[in-house]
Amino acid sequence: QGYSAVHCASAYGRTLCLELIASETPLDVLMETSGTDILNDSDVWAPVSPLHLAAYHGHHQAMEVLVQSLLDLDVRNQEGRTPLDLAAFKGHVECVDVLINQGASIFVKDSTLKRTPIHAAATNGHSECLRLLIGNSDLQSALDIQDGKGQTPLMLSVLSGHIDCVYSLLNKGANVEAKDKLGRTALHRGAVTGHEECVEALLQHSANFLAQDCKGRTPIHLAAACGHIGVLGGLLHAAQSVETLPILTDKEGYTPLHWACYNGHDTCVEVLLEQEIFQKAEGNPFSPLHCAVFRDNESAAEMLIDTLGRVIVNAKDSKNRTPLHAAAFTDHVECLQLLLSHNAQVNCADAAGKTPLMMAAENGQNNAVELLVSSAKADLTLQDALKNTALHLACRKGHETSALMILEKITDRNLINATNAALQTPLHVAARNGLIVVVQELLAKGASVLAVDENGYTPALACAPNKDVADCLALILSTMIPVSPCTPAPPHPFRVINHYTTTPSMTVSFDSLPTVRDEHTSYCSFNNIGHHDGLYREEDLNDSDSETY
Repeated sequence: QGYSAVHCASAYGRTLCLELIASETPLDVLMETSGTDILNDSDVWAPVSPLHLAAYHGHHQAMEVLVQSLLDLDVRNQEGRTPLDLAAFKGHVECVDVLINQGASIFVKDSTLKRTPIHAAATNGHSECLRLLIGNSDLQSALDIQDGKGQTPLMLSVLSGHIDCVYSLLNKGANVEAKDKLGRTALHRGAVTGHEECVEALLQHSANFLAQDCKGRTPIHLAAACGHIGVLGGLLHAAQSVETLPILTDKEGYTPLHWACYNGHDTCVEVLLEQEIFQKAEGNPFSPLHCAVFRDNESAAEMLIDTLGRVIVNAKDSKNRTPLHAAAFTDHVECLQLLLSHNAQVNCADAAGKTPLMMAAENGQNNAVELLVSSAKADLTLQDALKNTALHLACRKGHETSALMILEKITDRNLINATNAALQTPLHVAARNGLIVVVQELLAKGASVLAVDENGYTPALACAPNKDVADCLALILSTMIPVSPCTPAPPHPFRVINHYTTTPSMTVSFDSLPTVRDEHTSYCSFNNIGHHDGLYREEDLNDSDSETY
């Protein structure tokens, strides 16, 4: 592997061996004079220097022998880390002391995360090493030095919950308002990880609990989103010092109450609802009640209704969709029952003309369909903006069970043969999608086999996979069907042959709130050589907070 005798002696702390070798051959000769060229030597190609090995394993006496002959103590390994960085990362105070006294730099950054030895000590909670490093720096900027993501030692200490390091940095004057490249402070990290002692220490040093990150989220947002009730309580207590607290909305208009409801943190919902500021319908019209029922958080939904009143039950978002639409879309029956028991409007249509039943039918949510057609007596005759009934929509998406549930409640032949904007009956749509049982039931209830759509096709021709096949079938059928003088002629096979299309349905999809996970491991990770992944994952920057669904 390219290790020399000096490497082996350094790795295992064989101080006497090093002294013996040094007495026979100067160490600077063995280690390529400066120590910086050891990796480039054709005969010595080990991935790290002897000094790295001694520092990593904490052999400070071996280091004292090595540093006597080295001109450069800041030799780097393949990742750009110096011996001081490794010693600080591992918490070897004596090694850190030896290197600092010999002039090793505490400001050298590695080549991957761009972190210094100060970051390394703060990340792993080595408070003695941290104090030693800070104490030997004359620059105040050492306290707030940033890594490649803009993170300071204070941020990393809070992220990992190292309260001793947090106090060491704060007492030395670390900037509590420093922000990383995403606008997040140390307090944001405390809110995410739930380290209450760290949050308390930051608040004692006047950390801004209203600071907004690049998405407009405050620490209060993140504490509510992650369900850290202790941290949330501390932040809300600090907020009482503000005479007039502003409406806490992020850039998408979501409040901490939205986030707590969305992620199902009932205790946080309860605490937030005790605050007068959250007892009003503020922020994004995709309301906290929408969030709660969309995520099947019935208890949170009930708290909202009890506290804010029934007026919120039929609140509409930017697309005129009510909480009942959201519950129907996601098939959350308990939430549907809760909303209906508080007079939710079962036939309320959104901006696309879709009712909750249509939304459930289009997405094959059988439980919701059954509840809406049976208990709630939803109107089956209603049509959306494209004149589709709930039956059309269920058939169009191939949801046979939902279609049959709706069919069971239909007795009116006119409704069986209702046409949409493309003049298609449910039989056209069901046949086109191969729903055999639905077709049988439609025929049994009187569905017309001669109805023609906007292309002049009957339900039989609608089964054709494309226009050419449909036209061929029309030609064949026209020669097979005898026409008497008193019988109206069937449609000419080339009548209204413009294009074979199926009018696209206006499908719907819910874009969920970006997840802020309650496990802080989602925001950070450590490996066995001390790499730290940072607070926020990359996909958190690319999410969509819109409430389209």
